[in-house]
Amino acid sequence: MTSRLCKGGCMIGPSILNADLSKLAEECRRMLDAGADYLHLDVMDGHFVPNITFGAPVVKSLRDKFPGVLFEVHMMVSNPEQWIGDMADAGADIYTFHLEATDDAETTIQKIRSGGMMVGCGIKPKTDVSQLSSLAPLLDVLLIMTVEPGFGGQSFMEDMMPKVERLRRDHPDSNIEVDGGLSPKTIEKAAQAGANFIVSGSAVVKSSEPGKVISELKDVVNRHRNQ
Repeated sequence: MTSRLCKGGCMIGPSILNADLSKLAEECRRMLDAGADYLHLDVMDGHFVPNITFGAPVVKSLRDKFPGVLFEVHMMVSNPEQWIGDMADAGADIYTFHLEATDDAETTIQKIRSGGMMVGCGIKPKTDVSQLSSLAPLLDVLLIMTVEPGFGGQSFMEDMMPKVERLRRDHPDSNIEVDGGLSPKTIEKAAQAGANFIVSGSAVVKSSEPGKVISELKDVVNRHRNQ
């Protein structure tokens, strides 16, 4: 499954939290038709972050509609170990948990792999990147949050880019994901720092021309990756 990540290459994943949730399947189809490489599914529990979204039943219903599409579940939840089995059964491909939400990240990683999923791990803006860097050999995706997790539509935090730069320097072949405020106006900074997985919410999902936005994001990232 890891080969589906196109290691080191650019992948754009729209965050469907920004979509019209009353017609979620249609919105996902619109994103895929526009050129999305994967779908980023934000799962929030109201504890780890102050918002509640959806869980495994919604992921399962989308999997039934889109059997071949790469799904990343971004688990902004307390006790991420609790939901590994449910998300594996629902058809998630990448299970991305937050380092701050567990006391034993390595055991969590092992359980996710045992569930047949790829593993991502993310950190909030105030968390030291060295904690994530030490886990990099065990991970498929390293996520740097460029907003405080919990709500969409926040402004991109450019001061997170040194974290991306350090990860790219220390782990040149890793997939480094950024999430929060990514748009054609901010992509240059993220791409220059070394991010290759781009989660974009409002900029793509709310656009009347999402394909154009996705192409622009991808072109900028590929230009920097090829330098």
